[in-house]
Amino acid sequence: MKKETIAILEKTMSDYPSLKICKEDILKAYEILVTCYENGGTVLICGNGGSAADSEHIVGEFMKGFLKRRPLSKVDKAIIGDEILYNNIQGALPAISLVSQTSLTTAFMNDVEPNMVFAQQVYGYRGEQNVLIGITTSGNSQNIVNAIKVAAAFKMKTIGLTGQTGGMLNDLCTVTLKAPEKETYRVQEYHLPMYHALCAMVESEFFEL
Repeated sequence: MKKETIAILEKTMSDYPSLKICKEDILKAYEILVTCYENGGTVLICGNGGSAADSEHIVGEFMKGFLKRRPLSKVDKAIIGDEILYNNIQGALPAISLVSQTSLTTAFMNDVEPNMVFAQQVYGYRGEQNVLIGITTSGNSQNIVNAIKVAAAFKMKTIGLTGQTGGMLNDLCTVTLKAPEKETYRVQEYHLPMYHALCAMVESEFFEL
């Protein structure tokens, strides 16, 4: 792990002392994400309500420059060939928000079973190299639980973002990041620095600038 990566985590712990109890789990989640990207995997993310917005937020941090500019490699520039194109594209860490596919999700919820809407997508994107991040403040949202179960069945690593108890995800996920609060909006307030730290740490491992 780079010194820069360690510094990002330590800064988060300093800014949010209550998250120190989550430090080891954040490190485990970071290691899972790095391994995923080292093996050509994709991160899938899902949540409901405010956590759906967090899902899209995380994708935004992975798929373009977050704290770094992420210029393309000489190899990729040569492949693209067009200077205007490669000077305006940034390095990306593949991530998909499962909440963002409106036509698919509404059709599936109407035609089949609403609580399986994320599980269906996980099945479609399944792969041992991929990782699923499930966000639920209670840890018990049934559509998230179902998605985690399908991911685990296909040997995907799973990361849960929950509240203080972890709920059902505590026993289902590879690692569960439990915000030290119980009330929904307070849990969500802690999820932001947790996933920002993860995104910045992973970015620092793959990009220099």
